[in-house]
Amino acid sequence: MKILQLPKITDERGNLSFIEGNKQIPFEIKRVFWIYDVPGGEVRGGHAYRENQEFIIALSGSFDVVLNDGKNEQRFNLNRSYYGLYVPSMIWRSMENFSTNSLALILSSTKYSEEDYIRDLEQFITTLQ
Repeated sequence: MKILQLPKITDERGNLSFIEGNKQIPFEIKRVFWIYDVPGGEVRGGHAYRENQEFIIALSGSFDVVLNDGKNEQRFNLNRSYYGLYVPSMIWRSMENFSTNSLALILSSTKYSEEDYIRDLEQFITTLQ
């Protein structure tokens, strides 16, 4: 669990950042999805993955990512498109406090598999023991 800075190429016409799998992030990208139009007060996530790793970026606006490793909880505020949060497997995650018009981009190390999800916090903590 750590914030990683992405390359930032500045130009008077606008800035550019990029991501290449296994370079800026520690996995090959197998799936990409985004979260947007989140109503005020709603929470996204609320699960862990057995295998999947993620890299989460606030492309627009801001939101908090709350991570729990079964012992400690950390909160990360994402609000810059040239920083992202690396989340390894077996970490409980939720996303909250979405600003108006926020856009979360999530890069995943695996293709979608419902079997990879742990959706119950007590089961997650039990699995870690």
